[in-house]
Amino acid sequence: MLRPARPEDADALAVILRAAMREAMPWLPDLHTPEDDRRYLREVVLPGMEVWVADEADGVVTGFTTLGTRDGDDFMEHLYVAPEHQRRGIGTALMERAKTSRPAGFRLWVFQRNAGARDFYEHHGFRLVELSDGSGNEEKEPDALYEWSGASTESASADSVRA
Repeated sequence: MLRPARPEDADALAVILRAAMREAMPWLPDLHTPEDDRRYLREVVLPGMEVWVADEADGVVTGFTTLGTRDGDDFMEHLYVAPEHQRRGIGTALMERAKTSRPAGFRLWVFQRNAGARDFYEHHGFRLVELSDGSGNEEKEPDALYEWSGASTESASADSVRA
């Protein structure tokens, strides 16, 4: 089940963020404490972005995505699934929710070395727009800008395949 995030979800989101990042990107420098993560989610992300969570029947949050705007462009800022809940369709459900929320399209940044995430985004119709040397992110890690052009593009592509 997907639902909008609530302020009381901040701690669960911080745990997922840290665990998923450590699992997928152990090479990243650890620049923030768990308390920094909680504060960032509680004070910046939850009040300032559209946040969706995957919530199991027992109330356990298993993943989340955040959508926001930068310099006039819509961006997916985060998509994380708790490592023990990955490969069950949660990330895909969150991605589909994001696409529904931003039908005209959106962009996202991903670290170049995060091959699993890059494969996931490409599988979901994103195209590589730009590679950077990482000078623009706090980790100083080379990253990649991806773009999903929107539902009308997906429909047109599907129609051309059927023709």
